[in-house]
Amino acid sequence: MEYPLEIRDVQPETNEAMMKLFIGERGGFVRVGPKGYVLTQGFRDMAAEIYNLEVRPSDVYVVTYARSGTTWTQELVWLVANNLDYETAKSVLLTDRFPFIESTMMFHPKLEAELEEIFKNDEVKLKQLGAFSQSIVRKVAAAPSPRFIKTHLPLSLLSPKVLDAKVVYVARDPRDAAVSFYYLCRSLRTMGFDGDFKTFWHYFINDLNYWTPFFEHLKEAWEKRQHPNLLFLFYEDLKKDLGHEVRRVCKFLGKQYTDDQIAVLCDHLDIKNFKNNASVNNDILKELGMMYPKEEFIRKGKSGGWRDYFDEEMTAQADKWMEENLRDTDLRFPHLQ
Repeated sequence: MEYPLEIRDVQPETNEAMMKLFIGERGGFVRVGPKGYVLTQGFRDMAAEIYNLEVRPSDVYVVTYARSGTTWTQELVWLVANNLDYETAKSVLLTDRFPFIESTMMFHPKLEAELEEIFKNDEVKLKQLGAFSQSIVRKVAAAPSPRFIKTHLPLSLLSPKVLDAKVVYVARDPRDAAVSFYYLCRSLRTMGFDGDFKTFWHYFINDLNYWTPFFEHLKEAWEKRQHPNLLFLFYEDLKKDLGHEVRRVCKFLGKQYTDDQIAVLCDHLDIKNFKNNASVNNDILKELGMMYPKEEFIRKGKSGGWRDYFDEEMTAQADKWMEENLRDTDLRFPHLQ
């Protein structure tokens, strides 16, 4: 399969510095396409398959920059599309209902070998580990319709026909997204970030972190927001009035529910219930040694928490960075207007 975008290695000295911080990444980093999106070397093996994946009109994609309310939105979208089937939602893992299409790039063979050694006498865990190393793209390609697909890739790295399907895009204040992503990168053995938040933030705003540049990612989707098959949501709007945003998702997916049904769905999605939902909180990652045991996949789910992590210098830096990146677009975060 052909792949029209350039994939080039990150500069050797930069790659070396990144790998000293992201100690879980064993293969190093690449930049993809004209905007230079940062991904792992493992992406080389799947880039063409993702780009050339047949898009079906019945597909539903949830596309976000990492830690922008992705899991929350996946559960919302899946339930709305599947007639509020809570029984299946609670009994089948979200990762199986809504596969993360590029996730295999995070699971380097060296890490897989280390974990296989740890669990060499446990056939069940070895089988579960094997599922993480198998191509999710091929699994999705072979899956029956309707398919639900999660990705943190920007639209330009997906099929050019992706908007033949339904796409729900969620954007979040980058300061909150960065804090949440910092904790995720620390908690997952596949990334294993070994540094403080200030260092993480420096790499984040200098486009030296997974799936960056952040604003290019958002702007690609924002430019398509008038397309009838793309629904652009803000995480802060979901937090402010979940019922209203749920109704927007229902309309987008051609579904109608009563006020009582929507109230039950909002309660199901409430953070206090969501954190304790075994189907979505990825405890299997802890069981397989891919996530450190004391960490949480679903954290606080709040807006504005970044203020607890930013000093004056970082706050000023963030203001300047956001202003510069929003200068050439009418994209605005509603909570900042």
